Parts: sequence; C-alpha cells; structure tokens
Amino acid sequence: MNSALQYNLSPYTSFMRETKVDLGNGIELHVEIGGEDHHPTIVLIMGLGAQLLFWPDFFCKSLIDQGFRIIRFDNRDIGLSSKIKHQGPRLNTLKLMGRFALGLDNRGAPYDLYDMADDVALLLDRLGLDESYVIGASMGGMIGQILAARHPQKVKKLGLMFTSNNQPLLPPPFPKQLFSLIGRPESTDEEGIVSHSLKVFKIIGSPDYHNPIESIQTSRKLYRRSYYPAGVLQQFLAILCTGSLLQLDKQIQQPTLVVHGSRDRLLPPSHGKAVAKAIMGAKFELIDGMGHDIPPHFIPNLSELFAQHFKS
Repeated sequence: MNSALQYNLSPYTSFMRETKVDLGNGIELHVEIGGEDHHPTIVLIMGLGAQLLFWPDFFCKSLIDQGFRIIRFDNRDIGLSSKIKHQGPRLNTLKLMGRFALGLDNRGAPYDLYDMADDVALLLDRLGLDESYVIGASMGGMIGQILAARHPQKVKKLGLMFTSNNQPLLPPPFPKQLFSLIGRPESTDEEGIVSHSLKVFKIIGSPDYHNPIESIQTSRKLYRRSYYPAGVLQQFLAILCTGSLLQLDKQIQQPTLVVHGSRDRLLPPSHGKAVAKAIMGAKFELIDGMGHDIPPHFIPNLSELFAQHFKS
C-alpha cells in the first residue's frame, strides 16, 4: 500500500480506515480500507448514486474474516468524492433511454463508465496495488466489466452482483423500480429525503427482507454524510452514454462469478444471465428471494460464494 497516504479511523465502523486519494486526473476519491495489509485485496465498486456505505459493514467484515483486505470507495460525483460540474446543454433523458434500449449510441454526458473504470485503475495505481480481486454491484458491475476488459492486468478475478451488460433488447427495468431510483423526492430537507429513500429501498429491495427501522437509520446516515442529487443524474447519463458492454464481455479472460437475485425488478435476472453467457467460462448463481440490494439475511451466503470464487 502507498505509505504516503494519511489514514483516519472511519467514523462509521471500527474495522475500516479512511483516506482521500488524488487520482491525478482532476478526481479525488474517498476510500475506506479494512483488513490486514498482507491479505489479498478485494475492491468493491458500488452502483448508481450509491455511497460506499451501501456495501454493508457485515458484508465487508465477513470477507475480512475470511482472509481478505477490503477497499470500498465513493465513485466520482457521489458521497465524499469529487463532484463534476457540467456546463453543457441539458440532455433529454427519456430520449436517451429509448435509444439506449435499442442499442443506439448516445452522446453528451459529462463522462461515461469508461471514465469511471479509469478512475478505479488509477486508484489501484495510487494505492500501489498491482492486481486485485474485484466485486462490482449494479452500475459498479458494469464498471467492473470494463475494468477487467480494458485493464486485465489489474483484475485477478471478477465478481458481479445484480448487474447487466446493457446489450440491446434485454427486458427493461420495471417502471416502478426505475423511476423510484431516478425520481425526485417531494422535498429536499432531511425528512423528505429519508422518506424518499425508504420508498426506494422498499421498491427495489428484497421484498421479504425489508427492515424499516434499519432503512431509516441508513437513510439518515447517508443524507448527513452527503446529498448530491446532480451526481445521481450524471451517473445515470454515464450509463446511457456508455451503451452495450457485450463486445467487451467477450474480451474478459478472468474467472468470473455473476450473482443475481430472483426477485430483482430493477435489473431482472436475465441481465445477469446475459453477462454470464457473454463472458467465457463465467459462473452464474441465482439467489432465491433476493432483490436489488444486500440484506443481512443473504450476506453469509454471498460472502462465502465470493470468497470461495477468489480462493479457488
């Protein structure tokens, strides 16, 4: 690891340390690291509008206890990482979504997922990591696919959760789930944002494992840490202006495990199956009852699946 970086204890969990990493491309990422320095490293890449805290502490600790060092971070435009100020013309999101679904190219976003994958590659360089295991969730899984294809020397094995390669004509997200994620809250004070977040968690999450009290606590913690809705929109535009990853998937040589929930209505399971089919030798695991989230109930199984994949 880079010994020049200054670390503080994470204010959110006792077994993680936090730091800021200047990537040298105008972006600074906020990073948390846990586990022993000499243990193999797993880099966790989170999804659309999701701060690093969306990787549950229980999930991180489960992997640390199985002999791994964990790195989680805020992507650009979210959490405590750099925000992108875009001065370009306003884009028609609905038009971009229609073109995206048909596999047509989109342009005009301030950045795309290739830029975000380059952020991760630069982060690994700055941390002094030659090679790591990677787990990407949702949009983070898309970034993980790009990272594995375009920076193969940096990714030893790949793990993907409830993600897609966005190839044309895949079943679209259910409207209720999609528009809950990108929709606007009724107000932008803390109570309005917490109320909106609760609705999102319930709509996109695992239907039989929603914990309202835990969701309220998480929503307040996230709001007080950072609230930047412009970043959510810009990350969504990045997805729409990246398009299909199908041809990139065919370039991935690393052993890959794709995990998807049977009750995911934001990205239905056929998306994960399409990724696994496109990547040579990839394995697919369908988790019965899981939605587009990581509830405590599923964490022992999930962490064991990924640990076995990386150790095998």
